[in-house]
Amino acid sequence: MNFSRRETLGLGLGAMALTILPVGASAATVDELIAEFTGGADMADTGVTLTAPEIAENGNTVPISVEAPGASAIMVLAAGNPTPPVGTFNFGPLAGSRSASTRIRLAQTQDVIAIAKLEDGTFARTSAEIKVTIGGCGG
Repeated sequence: MNFSRRETLGLGLGAMALTILPVGASAATVDELIAEFTGGADMADTGVTLTAPEIAENGNTVPISVEAPGASAIMVLAAGNPTPPVGTFNFGPLAGSRSASTRIRLAQTQDVIAIAKLEDGTFARTSAEIKVTIGGCGG
């Protein structure tokens, strides 16, 4: 199959446009993500516990754990990462413990935010600053 110069240029510009469009469309700020999760509701400062080290020697693997008694879901965000959402943990009515532990990757020193949706429909929020000394995703 032979393409003319115009067809080749058109295909190239179309391919470039497809690679650029999803980047702008998927970018969401931390505030937008929180508003989407909470629906704009007020949040209490107590009710969720985030356990994380003050200083992480290696940003590639930082252990964290979150706990919120009576939570139906907990969302964790890393505010300084290129992609802030870390994960959302959902709990059913028969869950014995409303807690989760994982290891996350941090690009730099930043706040890690945990928001819990409690079974009564209210929300609770906490955050912790984690200082990253080396490594991380992107520098």
